[in-house]
Amino acid sequence: MHAPDFWWRREPSTTARLLAPLGAALGAVTLARLKAAGSEVGIPVICIGNPTVGGAGKTPTVIHLARRLIAAKHRPCVLTRGYGGRERGPVQVDPLLHQARDVGDEPLLIARVAPTYVARDRLAGAQFAAQDGADVVVMDDGFQNPALAKALSILVVDAGVGVGNGLCVPAGPLRAPLGPQLEHAQALLVVGEGAPGERVARDGYGAGVVVLRGRLAPDAQAVARLFGRRVLAYAGIGRPAKFFETLRALGVLPILTRPFPDHHVYTLAEVAGLLAEARSHDLTLVTTEKDAVRLAGTEVGEKLLDASEVLPVRLALEPQSVKALDHMLSGILG
Repeated sequence: MHAPDFWWRREPSTTARLLAPLGAALGAVTLARLKAAGSEVGIPVICIGNPTVGGAGKTPTVIHLARRLIAAKHRPCVLTRGYGGRERGPVQVDPLLHQARDVGDEPLLIARVAPTYVARDRLAGAQFAAQDGADVVVMDDGFQNPALAKALSILVVDAGVGVGNGLCVPAGPLRAPLGPQLEHAQALLVVGEGAPGERVARDGYGAGVVVLRGRLAPDAQAVARLFGRRVLAYAGIGRPAKFFETLRALGVLPILTRPFPDHHVYTLAEVAGLLAEARSHDLTLVTTEKDAVRLAGTEVGEKLLDASEVLPVRLALEPQSVKALDHMLSGILG
């Protein structure tokens, strides 16, 4: 899904106002689901969600949390719906066997770090993981899904856009009104910098949740290879503009930018077009790690991937946020 530009304007547009009654109705349905009691699976469930649709940094947050739990001698598993894949699950992701068309792109990234399970039925997936020996479930998305009881819910917000115009889908990016969502969360993670994120942080403080802060830190070796180079940047993620902004901030020169919808599957024509544009303008192709896993494993995708540089990113929390997160984890895990 490609988020319309009017979602991210602070003041609702005419279109947003016309759609607002429908958004309010759909938001009320989502809110009712959020209030429903979930099932216990015998081990704690930590949910990494977001109050809006689209990318906000959930996957880097899930990976960061999984690494942190492993370092603390826990046995975490990650549970995900596997958006974009055909597997319904429950199934454990195997990066050597599965491709993005099987399990989705994000699970392939996460499975490099911790055991990862794809399941459309989240309760069945959590039970499957618990039987495999996990002692904690990290759920990628699913905050608004009532299937599982959650010991800890962390909402992730992209500081560059916040919650946009503050309206519910389809009038704006929110899945349900922000205030009631914050009431059902224990923490809010603001990723990056920006006035929209600060406004959401103030809402978080007002709701009494723990406000964490972090940034997406690009891989140093990849940055060194790309510094000063003229590039054609392409990305099929939640907010491609964020990727392009990151490149500029790192001293990389995106002469051409090509945004695609989140989880986009590149066609033969698109691959040929990107390769031709880069060649004709003498530009280096660069993309995200998430796009790279979607391109891998197919003849068409591999051709583009072989010609592209990849810029991985990792979540880096501020020191005070590290302490706050560890305190919350110790409260549910001991």
